[in-house]
Order: sequence, then C-alpha cells, then structure tokens
Amino acid sequence: MILEAAILDIGRGTCDDFEAAFRDASPIITSTPGYISHELRRCIENPSRYILLVRWQTLEAHVVGFRQSAEYQRWRALLHHFYDPFPTVEHYDLPLTGHAVRRVV
Repeated sequence: MILEAAILDIGRGTCDDFEAAFRDASPIITSTPGYISHELRRCIENPSRYILLVRWQTLEAHVVGFRQSAEYQRWRALLHHFYDPFPTVEHYDLPLTGHAVRRVV
C-alpha cells in the first residue's frame, strides 16, 4: 500500500466552496482502479489549510491510473483552481512497524 499526502492551501474565503467541490470530486477518485481510501482534514491552526491522505494499492495506480485518466481532468477542473500555491504531493511506503504508537498522557 502507498500513502499519498498533500498539504492543500486554499485561497482565503473559498474554503466552503472548496469543501463542496471536494464532495463532488470524491466519487471520481473512489472509482479509480487501485484506490483504497482517502480522507481530507482541515488544519486547526490554519483553517485555510487541509491535508489530503489517499491510500493506493500501488504508486502506479495513482501516477498512471488516476493522473493519466480522463477522470483526472474532471478532478482537476473541480479542485485545482482553489490551491494557492499549488501543493506538493508525496508518496509514502508501508509503515516501518506494525505496532500502534501508544499515547502517553
């Protein structure tokens, strides 16, 4: 499994529109072969920043299967105009350990 991570900075005053567009765009990514799951979270300290985490079966499922698809053009049209600046997307390999980290309070 590959974890895609992107920090999304959204233009001021457009977060509600971005979230609505993301809801519309989500079925596009979920229908891609090799897609596992995704989550979008809003930053507490900076409410115009989000993190998008997408789990893929392989790197190729994302960079070839999704990004080179006609559906990606629809995703791009719905979402890319909100980004300021355009995000860096990184991919991460499997966790280094299979153990959960215990929170110490």
